[in-house]
Amino acid sequence: MNKNTSILQDTNCTSCDVLVIGGGPAGSTAATLLAERGYQVTLLEKAHHPRFHIGESLLPANLPLLERLGVADAVKAIGMEKWGAEFVSPQHDHQQRFEFADAWDKSMPMAYQVRRADFDEILIRNAAAKNATVLEGCQVQDVQFLPDGQGAIVQAQLDDGKKLSWHARFVLDASGRDTFLGNRLQAKQRNKKHNSTAIYAHFSGAQRHAGKEAGYITVFWFEHGWFWFIPLADGTTSVGAVTWPYYLKTRGKKTLTEFFNETIAMSPMLMERLTSAKMETAVEATGNFSYVCDRTHGENFLLLGDAYAFIDPVFSSGVMLAMQSAFVGADTVDTCLRNPEQAAAALKKFDHSTRRGPKAFSWFIYRMTNPTMRDMFMGPRNILRTKEAVLSVLAGDIFGKTPIGPSITFFKTLYYLGSVFNLRRTLHAWRLRKLNIRPVDDVV
Repeated sequence: MNKNTSILQDTNCTSCDVLVIGGGPAGSTAATLLAERGYQVTLLEKAHHPRFHIGESLLPANLPLLERLGVADAVKAIGMEKWGAEFVSPQHDHQQRFEFADAWDKSMPMAYQVRRADFDEILIRNAAAKNATVLEGCQVQDVQFLPDGQGAIVQAQLDDGKKLSWHARFVLDASGRDTFLGNRLQAKQRNKKHNSTAIYAHFSGAQRHAGKEAGYITVFWFEHGWFWFIPLADGTTSVGAVTWPYYLKTRGKKTLTEFFNETIAMSPMLMERLTSAKMETAVEATGNFSYVCDRTHGENFLLLGDAYAFIDPVFSSGVMLAMQSAFVGADTVDTCLRNPEQAAAALKKFDHSTRRGPKAFSWFIYRMTNPTMRDMFMGPRNILRTKEAVLSVLAGDIFGKTPIGPSITFFKTLYYLGSVFNLRRTLHAWRLRKLNIRPVDDVV
């Protein structure tokens, strides 16, 4: 008996084709798609749904994915219609609003703002309804990959302490910011080009715009980063500050609530929207969260969504990129298991797609606090359809056939020319950003 056979027998493993770590949007989506194709899928989620999660804003590109999963009507029932976005800058005397209907592809004019507790529960219940085995309150403890393509041994523990094991042919890490495999394989790295922290809470009674614009997400720039303002269908509003890490470290002995209120006071326009608002949840904070893994896959495993990388939520790309990676990931697993001779090509395609999403958004994210970029967002022009192309990116339309590439290249050219024209301002902003993104000890 060889060592690998002994492991299988000693751990009394349950067999499955695919084991998914994490029951967020990426994991639930992948589990659903693979179960629909007839695979034995086991999904392990450490928490119990519904559970609180931040990141409530979807993109128009999410909607076709929800249709394909069969949950579009359920999400519509809990969602706040989001037809556009608004940017507010302390350096400009106006608010700039954008509508997704003005993007290149006019067929995706809106999205939703959702409570993630409800949204994520819809997705994980859908996976179970499609015959995936879903275990909540089950935290993965260890993954051992076997040689010669034999899959992996996954060990987990239930809330009551009971230990369980599986022998899976393929493992999908959809553990989000836990990045289970990324940490275990020492593949997770701080993003050297960006660094962010966040502090947030939900409010009732916040002032909204009228009519169709009531569901707009608003981004408020301020000295230490930017705020989000996300209206939800039940009347509450998610408000958060994404800041440079050094700023959160200045909290000292203040409570999170005191510190958050002081931070909000730095944006008079946001303060005005919250004049009659009441904080309904405890303030929460996350430490440095910009990271990337040095690989997207390995033998018998893939990293999906935030398990691979997370940059900054300014364009609400997280859920869309997670679900998109799950769709491509499901196709990849299907190819690897059914047609192993085509596995290399499928994994290459997955790698390209997974890296493409964060790369498309990151160019804008890294420059969002630059005064030249701020001027371009606050005074958009549609030269060579650049406004339509940028709106397509903001809508998440970066994986289809929409021919935005040349216009995005021209937009970037205009940015670089504007930066050179205001060279002194550009150099000052570059030095300041370099200082802002310096690593600090994780703080909450």
